[in-house]
Amino acid sequence: MSDTPLRFGVFLGPHHPLEENPTLALARDLELIQWLDALDYDEVWVGEHHSGGFEIIPAPEIFLAAAAERTQRIRLGTGVKSLPFHHPLIVADQMVQLDHMTRGRVMFGAGPGALPTDAYQLGIEPTDQRRRMTEALDAIVPLMEGEKVTMKTDWFTLNNAKLQLTSYTKPMMEMAVTSVRSPSGALCAGRFGAGLLVLGGASNEALERQTENWRICEETAQANGRTVERRQWRITVMTHLAETSDKAKKDLEFGLQKWVDYSHDVLPNSPFPLDETDSINWGIENKVLVVGTPDDVIKEIDRMQKLTGGFGVYLLFAHNFVPWEAAKRSYELMARYVIPYFKDSNRARVESYESAKSGHSDLQADFNQAIDDATKSYHKIQES
Repeated sequence: MSDTPLRFGVFLGPHHPLEENPTLALARDLELIQWLDALDYDEVWVGEHHSGGFEIIPAPEIFLAAAAERTQRIRLGTGVKSLPFHHPLIVADQMVQLDHMTRGRVMFGAGPGALPTDAYQLGIEPTDQRRRMTEALDAIVPLMEGEKVTMKTDWFTLNNAKLQLTSYTKPMMEMAVTSVRSPSGALCAGRFGAGLLVLGGASNEALERQTENWRICEETAQANGRTVERRQWRITVMTHLAETSDKAKKDLEFGLQKWVDYSHDVLPNSPFPLDETDSINWGIENKVLVVGTPDDVIKEIDRMQKLTGGFGVYLLFAHNFVPWEAAKRSYELMARYVIPYFKDSNRARVESYESAKSGHSDLQADFNQAIDDATKSYHKIQES
């Protein structure tokens, strides 16, 4: 188990149902990041998608630049940049610019592209996506580290290429690679000393698979002369909190099924069975969803930490399963009651309280005796 306190953030696809005004949806995504910053969350990751109608940010760097102007402290990551769709020099150039503009708050999340329709529209074969991602990183990482790169593949060429800006963060910004089920993400992350950005649920089976992928990541990093630490391991979970478990479940009736339908109609794989009629209870029972009170969520994260041996960041999956005000309240309950538990924020306060409590009787007696003595002294002076 890592000695570093667990950190907390949000993974923002985003995911907006088709009937919503897209302009207002994007504005609300920015409002969410401002809210997270005010609540002292550690980080947020924003995705890249080009089809499907739900995940409507095609350029996370543009979105993160706007978010950086509206926030003070929260770290901002591409969650993730679909590398097979872009020339590596442009990706590296844009990310390093953002590294400077955010004064080192930006993080680089990389992946092969999540939606089959994105690759199809660009004429890219699914079998080529992971290879392209690795080839892109073979160029991007040394470019970000200030090296010259000459490289030719069947989809890009670099001739003695070098960035005109050195990275603001030395030697380069923090990097993470997506991991769902297969070990391909772990192998790629380990090769470059990057962290893992896991999308895969919180069931015992999923956590065991993720733990094995983290072992592969560590092993691969060592074989490539790199190091990875558990603080770089991020696990994303669909999470919702309310004052009572019943209220939390009731909130999900607002919009969970719309996302479940999207996952069946557009995503390559859905975590929900196609024939399941009660997605809320099925999701909770099978730990695809972590739903309940702050105490319920603390128990679930404790279980996850014990089963995995410890990971670095718990990412809440941003969604439209619940009304906006209920979502804001959920993030606030997490920040007020769950995050302090894992960061041990109140230890000194509890120790101070217990110390005061243990000596209360004696100190109270002494304090009250001093008041009595002062009162008697006053009366004596008045009588003399």
